[in-house]
Parts: sequence; C-alpha cells; structure tokens
Amino acid sequence: MTIKKSLAMQDRARNRIPGMTQLLSKRPDMFAPGAWPAYYHKAEGVEVWDLDENKYIDMSIGGIGANILGYSDPDVDRAVIDAIKKGSSSSLNCAEEVELADLLCELHPWADMVRYARSGGEAMAIAVRIARAHTGKDKIAFCGYHGWHDWYLAANLNTGTELNDHHITGLEPKGVPKGLTHTAFPFRYNHPEELRSIVEVHRKNLAAIVMEPIRSEEPAPGFLEEIRDIADETSAVLIIDEISAGFRLNPGGAHLKFEMVPDIAVFSKSIGNGYPMAAIIGKQDVMQSAQNTFISSTMWTERIGPVAAIATIRKFMEKDVHKHLKAIGSAVQAGWKEQAKKHGIQITIGGIAPLGHFTFDHPEALSIKAYFVQLMLERGFLASNLFYAMYAHNLIHVEQYLSSVGESFEIVAKAISDESLDERINHRPASSGFKRLA
Repeated sequence: MTIKKSLAMQDRARNRIPGMTQLLSKRPDMFAPGAWPAYYHKAEGVEVWDLDENKYIDMSIGGIGANILGYSDPDVDRAVIDAIKKGSSSSLNCAEEVELADLLCELHPWADMVRYARSGGEAMAIAVRIARAHTGKDKIAFCGYHGWHDWYLAANLNTGTELNDHHITGLEPKGVPKGLTHTAFPFRYNHPEELRSIVEVHRKNLAAIVMEPIRSEEPAPGFLEEIRDIADETSAVLIIDEISAGFRLNPGGAHLKFEMVPDIAVFSKSIGNGYPMAAIIGKQDVMQSAQNTFISSTMWTERIGPVAAIATIRKFMEKDVHKHLKAIGSAVQAGWKEQAKKHGIQITIGGIAPLGHFTFDHPEALSIKAYFVQLMLERGFLASNLFYAMYAHNLIHVEQYLSSVGESFEIVAKAISDESLDERINHRPASSGFKRLA
C-alpha cells in the first residue's frame, strides 16, 4: 500500500494552511504522522478511500462524531440535494428553520425557543453571550471542553494551567484579550465542591455554569441535581453542552436521560450527519435575551443545515439509532478488553459506549499508539485508540476490526517485550491530543 499522493498533499498543506488542517483532531500527528493518509477522495457508509484509492473501513473517529448515521447517508443526502435544487439560500428565510425549531422543542419539552449556528464552537459562544446578556454578569464556571473561542480559552489567562485537564496541557492563550483574565474558571466532573469554591468567590458576578452532561464517567448520585441547585442559588444560566453526547444515548440530549433541566442546551456534530449545523435551544425568558445583544450571521440562514438536521433527526428516531450505537460501541469496548487481556497489553478503557476510547498504560504510550495505528492501516482500517460508532457500522465490521486489533496487539506486545518498537515504527510517534479524547 502506498500513500504517496496523500503525503504529497500533506506537504502542500503545510505550506498553505497554518497547522496543516482546520481541525486539530484531524491532524495526522494525532494518529501516526507519515502513515496516516489524512485526506479522503470518497466516503460512503463506513468506507473511506484516500487520495491513492486505498480503501479503509473507518473504525476511528466517525468524522469526529459528526457522521452519526454514516458517510453519504442516502436519506439525508436526498433531502439536501432536493434543497440545493430548490435553492440553498435567498433574500427570504427558509421555512425549515421553523420546522426544525418545532422538532427540537418537541424533543425537549423544557425548551421554548431556538437559535442556530453552523459549528459547535460558535454555538457555545452564542450560548455564553446570551447568558451574559440575560444576567448582566461576566464570570463563567465550566466543566469539560467547549471550543476555541475567547470566553473559554480565557481560563488559561489566570495561571496558565486551568485547561490542562479539560483541553490540552500547556495551551497558551495567545491572542485572547488579557482583559478576560479571571472571567472563566474550571471545575471537574463529579466534583461539585469545586464549583462551590468558585461560587464562594464569584457568586455576585456568575453569569453561567457550562458543562457536558456526561463524558468518560457516569454522573455520581446527586451531582447533576446539585449543579442545578447551585445555578438556581446564584441565578446563573445553566448551559449544557450536548455537542458530543447529544443524540447518542437517546433521541435528543443526554441530559434528558438524566432528567436534568438546563436553561440552555447546545447541539452540533451529529444533528446534521456531517452537514454544518448547530442549535442553541433554551427557555423563553433566557433566549429572549438574545434580542438585547447582537447575534447575527448571513450563513446561519442558509437552508442545507436545517434540512440535513431534520432528515437526520427523523431517521434517528425512526430507526432507534441510539440503541444500535450503544450495541456496536459496547461490542467494541468488550473486544478491546478481551484482546488486551489475551495479549498482555495494559490498557484503560473509558467513554460512553458510542464514544469509546482506550489508552495504553505504558511510558511509551504515544509511540505504541502510533505503531498500533500503522498496523491497523496495513490491515485496511482507519483506527486509533478511539471509536465513534455510526449507524452504518454492523457486527461484521466489529468482528473484522477486533480480529485485526488482536493481531496488532500481539505484534505490539512483542515489540514492547523485545524493545524493538523504535525499529518497527516507520514514522514519528503520535502527538498528545485533547485530554477529553484520551
């Protein structure tokens, strides 16, 4: 197998695109630099063809969680193509944005109103802006990863390490106005006492509490309820970031599964099955505060995003996609555990079933990860230490994948045992990425 065209494109990209790609999580050095193809020519179902026409089964990041149904889903694409033929934008607004708002509020009975964006990061920035406009306050307490915008990166203006456990270790917030110092403060999941410590100092100026409903661990008994209580006590807007978890455990948001009632919830990624779409839903009194500030963009009015979201959500509900995602993801995690035990590889498995990951418990973990990626590519799989389930995955894919995982783990174990890892690897080690992606 050769990836000459893919590597040549990577060289071109380095000279033209700062950081080489638009998304950190898709950079080749997150996987196996020199071996990861990085660019695709075609994607359909769970199959991906690179620029050199090598075909892979994608058992990795599923479009970073955006393609919840699978690539080129025929039902979603049909709806989008029809919208394009009728005109994707005009001087008037598309009625589908109202239809989608009705659908989202039906799924989330606590919510009354909806605003849209086209990416998760900007949608979170909108939610925070609305919260600040509603409360007239500035400070944000947060848990987890919530994008690239100034409000979030401002946390590292405090001491420089606040985002270490939520984002990337050692991230420098260059370009973020220093005037935002001490406006964003992190707390860890299942540690309400850390949030209370923030509240003790910043109660009078706390605009919002921002968090994911679930990530790598289940909420401890009473944790989510206490977060809601703290928001009520401080009159802070409770914002739930459903960009990753949303629609994977149930139709709608994971917060519904935990019977949590936020003031705002934010969705992106999976609701458009790869087409750019994001939604900010919330209670009427909070959402109306968007009228008291300026939140507006031409491209938020195009038609493709809402049409794709409607088609995706309807198919998700019709097919009970969340049940399939859970079954596939659980099978993969069980297989990781079985193959690691069989071949003497020490790993730690985490994440909810549809968004699983594992880490190699070894000082040379990044080199081992890169070698594992290399071995899986040779076997026809896009695979890393992450697996994002898609509806297009089936148990045959899982069986073939886990068979190759077993073969690769066996080779990795031998390389560790005879200390030949550096000799076997034909590229640089992988880089350390998002903490939330392990």
